[in-house]
Amino acid sequence: MSGGTGRRLATGGRIDRGRPLSVRFDGRPLAAFAGDTLASALLASGLDVVARSFKLHRPRGVLAAGVEEPSALVRLGRGARAEPNTRATTTEAFDGLEAFGQNAWPSVRYDLGAIRRLFAPLLGAGFYYETFIGPGRGVGFWMFCERFIRRAAGMGEAPREPDPDLYETVHLHADVLVIGSGPAGLSAALAAGRAGARVLLCEQDFAFGGALLDEAPGSQPDDWLALVLGELESLPTVSLLRRATVFGAYDGGVFGVVERVADHVAAPPAGTPRQRLLIVRARRAVLAAGALPQPLVFPGNDLPGVLLAAAVRSYLGRYAVLPGRRALVATGDDSAYDTAAALARAGASVVLADAREAPPDGLAAALRALGVEVRPGRIVVRASGGPRVEAGALAPPGAGGGPGRAAERIACDLLAVSGGFAPTIALWTQTGQRPTFDASLGAFLAGVGGPEAPLLAGGCRGDLDLPASVQDGFRAGLAAARATGVEGRAGALPPPPQDPWAGRWSRRTTVAQVGGKGAFVDLQHDVTTVDVALAWREGYVSVEHAKRYTTAGMAPDQGKTGNLALIRALAGFEERDPGAVGVPTGRPPWVPVAIGALAGSGIGRRFRRTRLSPLHDAHLARGAGFVEAGLWLRASHYPMPGEDLRRAGLREAAQVRSAAGLTDISTLGKIVVQGPDAATFLDRVYVNVMGSLPVGRARYGVMLRDDGFVLDDGTVARLGPDRFFVTTTTVHAEKVLHHLDRLLETAWPELRVDLCDVTEQWAAMALAGPAVRPILAAASGADLSEAAFPANAVRPIVVGGVGARAHRMSFSGETGFEIFAPSAVARTVWDALSAVGAAHGLRPYGTEAMAVLRIEAGHVAGPEIDGRTTLGDLGLECLARRDTGFVGAALRRRPALLDPDRPTLVGLEGEPGAEITGGMLLYAEDGPLRGEPPGWVSSATWSPALGRPIALAFLRRGPARVGERVRVADLLSGSVARATVVRPDFLSRREQPAQRGHRG
Repeated sequence: MSGGTGRRLATGGRIDRGRPLSVRFDGRPLAAFAGDTLASALLASGLDVVARSFKLHRPRGVLAAGVEEPSALVRLGRGARAEPNTRATTTEAFDGLEAFGQNAWPSVRYDLGAIRRLFAPLLGAGFYYETFIGPGRGVGFWMFCERFIRRAAGMGEAPREPDPDLYETVHLHADVLVIGSGPAGLSAALAAGRAGARVLLCEQDFAFGGALLDEAPGSQPDDWLALVLGELESLPTVSLLRRATVFGAYDGGVFGVVERVADHVAAPPAGTPRQRLLIVRARRAVLAAGALPQPLVFPGNDLPGVLLAAAVRSYLGRYAVLPGRRALVATGDDSAYDTAAALARAGASVVLADAREAPPDGLAAALRALGVEVRPGRIVVRASGGPRVEAGALAPPGAGGGPGRAAERIACDLLAVSGGFAPTIALWTQTGQRPTFDASLGAFLAGVGGPEAPLLAGGCRGDLDLPASVQDGFRAGLAAARATGVEGRAGALPPPPQDPWAGRWSRRTTVAQVGGKGAFVDLQHDVTTVDVALAWREGYVSVEHAKRYTTAGMAPDQGKTGNLALIRALAGFEERDPGAVGVPTGRPPWVPVAIGALAGSGIGRRFRRTRLSPLHDAHLARGAGFVEAGLWLRASHYPMPGEDLRRAGLREAAQVRSAAGLTDISTLGKIVVQGPDAATFLDRVYVNVMGSLPVGRARYGVMLRDDGFVLDDGTVARLGPDRFFVTTTTVHAEKVLHHLDRLLETAWPELRVDLCDVTEQWAAMALAGPAVRPILAAASGADLSEAAFPANAVRPIVVGGVGARAHRMSFSGETGFEIFAPSAVARTVWDALSAVGAAHGLRPYGTEAMAVLRIEAGHVAGPEIDGRTTLGDLGLECLARRDTGFVGAALRRRPALLDPDRPTLVGLEGEPGAEITGGMLLYAEDGPLRGEPPGWVSSATWSPALGRPIALAFLRRGPARVGERVRVADLLSGSVARATVVRPDFLSRREQPAQRGHRG
């Protein structure tokens, strides 16, 4: 008898009727209790249409009861906590749950988008690949159409607001990981736990038990479940996790698990993560995830009210929901007999159609005793109705698997279908294993797995009834424990419960595939048998190609209810065995995973943690502004009242040219290269010779990637016979270290070289300008004469009582020194230099002034060394030695890289009032501003030294065009300036020699 609200049964189920919940769907209250899912609450409240299909906006209802649900996708919550494309069948009902239909407007029941069904013949498989690609003069129209197609595409809509919830990542280790808590999984965990293994059992549901939860409380299976759970909870080495979905299997016994810590409450408690990513390293794993019920394929099989028979059994037994009063059950296996019996006991009138001519007599007799009409030798050839199913048409299977001519109409408001079961072996296949097709089962089975493949137990193995599943799980759990070296005893298996319908997992007859218009293979993507036939005719005979061309089995569904139908359809077209067609490759994630869970706590500043220079406090004390450079926060400028970034940077650059400046370059990468073969190693990675450096001298150098393009530039200082100090640019520091590590580990493992990253151990500051010698001499007492301290010399000094090291190098074009001091005491050195230098006009300067200075000096940096330029492009070909004994030497000689027409580095001098910025394009002075430009601006600034805008740029045949006038254009804003092509050494126009140094 049904009673209560809507379709809720008056008694039974595992819901807590004493705890009603406030749950709403599209603003409408639902009859829900603790223990419900959103899907069971929707069915109990009589809501049939809960979603619209992706492409055709057809009405969709609930089809399944678990992760295999392809249709009932909804949006949960509002605002920043809104989550689209969530399965109603796996969403645990809680107080305050709000859900909304998606892919529809204004509502899922009355959707204006349903007009698309009128254009269904135009929206077949691959229409977006072919229909809207037009050549020649018609391309404008097709591009116009594309805008609307893209706007209509997509499933659900992600929130734009920042996610307010917390996520975290935890690493776990286990001897045995058990996946699934059905009868096989519980038995496996019990055997391994009794033996003494560390066991982690993960269950994606919010309750343990799997299919046992469909049985009545107090029944024999329920008593067995309580007994085993009680013992597992008492074992000290066993951990049980609910709401924990294993979504991926990876190399080395690593499994990805998402634990839904607070998805069953309106908002997580303060400090509690919403979800937790568990990275589980298991020595062995047991896969006991059961088998997924499969639908039947016939016209109208997507109507609301068409449910999987196994799902109907769950809604009746676990949630006390009667999905319909006039039920037509269509099957080709024994499992649906249990569903038919449960429907009859709940008060429904039931007709069961069995595709087999001779179903088991005992099962048929038991149903007839309950008043069920059994029709053997019949299949469903179509369903009709709207918006809910109203009737199903039965006919005998025809020749070739199609429907027969005579069809009998059976009125119904529930059509429960069973197309067999597909063992849930996706995680097994993710380890690189390939399944085989079992014709008697009509599905793919796992074979003998490799050493990292999980052991299989229960429904995953295909043909086990309930008692055998329990025994199989116990065997697998003990075998997994033994494989990890655990030798404890597992004892006797608790007597397994008897399956009330002994053939539930027996081998079954595959139901005939029915084709025709409106027979859906993939309900989530509106893929029909007509689409699959079209793909096959177009040559997409590979299951991998057909999947992508039709979109069957993609996105959140991952083929849980569509892959078998797709494979059977392709096999039918070619009259071959489904096993010869194969199965699409399974990839993680097996079920959808929130991006937030994968990111964990690594978001915002935790994703890109800000690194502070050892001198950061000194910059704060001077009122510096800051800019991000890679992971570092660097002082960009030291503004005076009323100054913005640009004005402050120009003033600071002029100060360096006229007196002296001090800047923080601690962010440079710093690597100590040492060992007997250190000189040989550096000669191989730099284009110029480093092994000939005397101790106490430094040299500028450039290193290439393997493909001949410039990787980075920097300096190498020789501190001892076998010890070198290498600096890199800030942005490329980590990349260079990885490059050097890789070469030592793979290309030259015989070299006796050790690398040590000392970037954070050493602070560095650059002192530059005409007055630097008296400043540093007064602060250190060192002899800084040209004879005692020539260019590129490296000397130990003492500043403010702190031992440091000075390199005479410059990147500004002025006389300069780089001073390296231990990070812990670097502030003392900075303050001592600042105090002594104040009388000489010393001021700090930031990255903005550094950019001005290095452009004036013609130094290339990040905008020029962008991974696409060669030594020749940068004008640094003179550095490369003639032999080919360095990384990239051979590939840099490729013809395309030696093409004289390649853009090469030049300087630009603009008119005093011109505005030139990085990224602007270069065109001939008298040519049109369209087409492919011959060059572009990489870096630009106003030059205080020259009193005009200048820039570094790349221009085809650049050196040969010095003196030529060009136009510099921003095509987006329409800004156009005129400039003269010059050599990039702008400071040659002044009477002060520049020193070649390395870049910051």
